[in-house]
Amino acid sequence: MSTATFGMNVVDWEARVDMDRLRTDRLSRLKKHLADSEVGALLTFDFHNIRYMTATHIGTWAMDKLIRFALLPRGGEPVLWDFGSAARHHQLYAPWLDYRDAAGVADRARGTSGARAGISVLRGAFHPDSSVAENVAQKIYEELERYGLQNEPLGVDLLELPILNALRAKGIEVVDGQQVFLEARRIKTPDEISLLTTAASMVDAAYDDLYGFLRPGVRENETVGLVAKRLYDLGSEHVEGVNAISGERCSPHPHVFSDRLIRPGDPAFFDILHSFMGYRTCYYRTFAVGSASRAQVDAYKRCREYMDRAIELVRPGATTADIVSVWPTAREFGFADEEAAFALQYGHGVGLSIWEKPIFSRLVSLDHPEVLEEGMVFALETYWPSADGVGAARIEEELVVTADGAEVITKFPAEELLVAGRRYYTTAGPLPTQRHAQSHINNRSEKES
Repeated sequence: MSTATFGMNVVDWEARVDMDRLRTDRLSRLKKHLADSEVGALLTFDFHNIRYMTATHIGTWAMDKLIRFALLPRGGEPVLWDFGSAARHHQLYAPWLDYRDAAGVADRARGTSGARAGISVLRGAFHPDSSVAENVAQKIYEELERYGLQNEPLGVDLLELPILNALRAKGIEVVDGQQVFLEARRIKTPDEISLLTTAASMVDAAYDDLYGFLRPGVRENETVGLVAKRLYDLGSEHVEGVNAISGERCSPHPHVFSDRLIRPGDPAFFDILHSFMGYRTCYYRTFAVGSASRAQVDAYKRCREYMDRAIELVRPGATTADIVSVWPTAREFGFADEEAAFALQYGHGVGLSIWEKPIFSRLVSLDHPEVLEEGMVFALETYWPSADGVGAARIEEELVVTADGAEVITKFPAEELLVAGRRYYTTAGPLPTQRHAQSHINNRSEKES
């Protein structure tokens, strides 16, 4: 495996990410897990599974529309039905999708290709009587019949009810295929790890810009714009989201940015999620703006301690139960149960999507532990509210499981709470960056201690 980062371009003088190998390795893993499963073929409407299977991409605008679909028959090659002219584009520029029959012979004589025009029901926008769902089912049935798989279970990741009904009307048994996809994607190839590391390095740069930008008077939404521009300038394919949370919005965590003005002494934490060559990040950092209260400093130390304890345990053979056992219970930080506190002390696989396997949470991991393996890439997230009831700390690190431990690929400093913003000076010198009485928190116990 390699966590090395390279330039963004392909060159002739250095071995970088090998895209042909990336495509081949991913499909090989998927074929192996399909062969080991009880299904005869895999049908996907999920944007990320389609990419993993076919190495195609038509833009992030299509991610929520369920318009594209692809099939991988046991013993065959992928067939992709794509949106309008995108199929013609794939035929010209994606030669790895050339159609081959059950004997592995290219079927040029019939003029067919693994990239074909096709459309699903547009989340119900097509008229129910337009036969679009039935046409989808017919396309699938014909391919299954070609391989003699029409009577075998068909594993599907997600689909709309009209498609499900149309498949069943053709006599096709539809079963859950998502687990096959996720098992194939659980271990990352060396090229996937390089791309994930590169994606994280772009967020390193965005956090550096953000640290220099934060100051009183900046709005949360402005920070989102700053981060998005930086990532797109660096070559991001998609900025999936930027959580920007400040001041009293930190506790409880609302999971959405606002137009709030950041004030002196505010805590502020951010989560940056974007995609480079399809590979995503989930990467939190916490700052204090101008100065921090003692309560915020203590919350950050607690949050970091839980993170460090978890990272210490990461190695092949450890389990998700081992990791979550060193994290606090929901009641310890003010929630009724683990469902109410879900995703605050948390971990999840990172790849072509978030979230992937494995999942780390007291909600499920103690009763259903998953074994960590070399080549996994996942993010661990910790959270702790400050004792003053206003602020909170949030830290997230992405890790690659190595043969003897873990390597952290999120590099922006997070060992201690960083104070961003302009330095202020009094007649006695610089204003301290830890202030016991913040302008909006007049806490007597802090002042007197």
